[in-house]
Amino acid sequence: MLSDIEIAQAATLKSISEIASTYNLNADDLIPYGHYIAKLSAGCIQKLQHQPDGKLILVTAISPTPAGEGKTTTTIGLADALNQVLGNRGSNAMVCMREPSLGPVFGLKGGATGGGYAQVLPMEDVNLHFTGDFHAISSANNLLAALIDNHIYQGNDLNIDPASITWRRCIDMNDRALRNITLNGRTKDGKDYVRQTGFDITVASEVMAIFCLATSLDDLQARLGNIQIGLNAEQQPIFSSDLQAEGAMTALLKNAFQPTVVQTLEHTAAIVHGGPFANIAHGCNSVVATKAALKLADYVVTEAGFGADLGAEKFINIKCRKTGLSPAAVVLVATVRALKYHGGVDVTVLNQENLSALKNGMANLHKHVQNLKQHFGLQLVVAINHFMSDTEAEIALLESEAANMGVKAIVCKHWAHGGAGALNLAAEVLGVIEQKTDTFKFLYSDDMRLLKKIEKIAQKIYGASKVELSAAAQVTLAELEKSYNHYPICIAKTQYSFSSDPTLRGAPTGHVLHVRELRLSRGAEFIVAICGDIMTMPGLPNQPASERISVNQAGDITGLS
Repeated sequence: MLSDIEIAQAATLKSISEIASTYNLNADDLIPYGHYIAKLSAGCIQKLQHQPDGKLILVTAISPTPAGEGKTTTTIGLADALNQVLGNRGSNAMVCMREPSLGPVFGLKGGATGGGYAQVLPMEDVNLHFTGDFHAISSANNLLAALIDNHIYQGNDLNIDPASITWRRCIDMNDRALRNITLNGRTKDGKDYVRQTGFDITVASEVMAIFCLATSLDDLQARLGNIQIGLNAEQQPIFSSDLQAEGAMTALLKNAFQPTVVQTLEHTAAIVHGGPFANIAHGCNSVVATKAALKLADYVVTEAGFGADLGAEKFINIKCRKTGLSPAAVVLVATVRALKYHGGVDVTVLNQENLSALKNGMANLHKHVQNLKQHFGLQLVVAINHFMSDTEAEIALLESEAANMGVKAIVCKHWAHGGAGALNLAAEVLGVIEQKTDTFKFLYSDDMRLLKKIEKIAQKIYGASKVELSAAAQVTLAELEKSYNHYPICIAKTQYSFSSDPTLRGAPTGHVLHVRELRLSRGAEFIVAICGDIMTMPGLPNQPASERISVNQAGDITGLS
């Protein structure tokens, strides 16, 4: 089997204008970035508003292993399969997904453009700088940081308390050395001050969240102006708009805000735009991209990051709540090896048959199925993302256990065979959609108090017995509940467990969700609860993926996966 990058580089791509034309887009609708990448113009987005919406299909997953279990690959394979099934019906499908972050590309996970014969292309460009959107987001974030420190230097007319500043700089890279920084500042008249700050990874920044939740340039600018950066000496909030920062920040983001179109190996259009992590942010691609895709295609396959306890929960309670979107069907990706991992098997021996561990790990699948059906009222199909090491006995056990949970599990081989390997999944998903059940619901109401929202997520979705807040989080909560009770919650925690402890596999119950810190994302309009030891600036592993990446004499990138 060829590597992912070898498959991608051997592919014959169509021009992006040819891809777009199959979705009734013309040259005026596109802003080309070379032959195979284009952004949708503002005029295109505007004219689409009068089109009816297609059906939204959400792809999520069970709790992953550290290597990831192919959720993006399944998203792409399903869209390709749908286009094969729909070819004779006069309908079509499209992919709508997040942009990869350079953090995992060079870290543990590698790229995020799918794998095998279910990829979006050109994979090197998408996985690396792409159209520069993340750089623009980093620049907008860091412009605000520079304006804050400059304002204090220039005389501090707003009387900002340096110790209260919560706005941090960001970079799209895993760099643990930047997590905590002591900034030694000085005003123009020679007064020294010291404050603690640091960097977050760009995909965890509030600017990224705002970028992905804004519905228009006007909305984007208003949200950027609403960012709270700290307090003045009288403990009154200071906003980005007080520094007149939102206009220049929006100018930096104007081109980035236009969704980007590429293609899959099978020439399905893919809108790839925005990229907040789901373990430390809200884990969904941009609202403008999703809404544009729904106007262009009859079926849109999108994904929410990591397990359904993170990505899907936030997709529903944050993105759907803010936009009126709702999934017509959900695909829950499961793998034999991930379930064995949750059954207690070490990650180094996941390729060995172990029916006992697989059976024990079914608790994780059952909890995700229960959450999606009971707490969100969603109709779902389990996609068994097939690995070469899976045995017939393991597949049979997984199918049987899923049936006992009241869901259909479909073996999918899109990694090896592209869309043809996911035809059964596509047919099952279309069948679920045709049932037209309308039981979708949110986990909590807007008017529920913030702590009660955290407790509901912890107890209902995670299986926790209770929530414990640090002393600092308790102080912050008391302030937030004065004005922001109506905001949804964005929980930042490990992706490897339902709990805040990554070592608790399966579906643990009775554990305590430890909330270390609460952060106000006033522009994004949610509250971030940082739990356990999760970091908003990840670090690189012992052997970073970057060690495998190079460029040969022909100028081709090698080692990217």
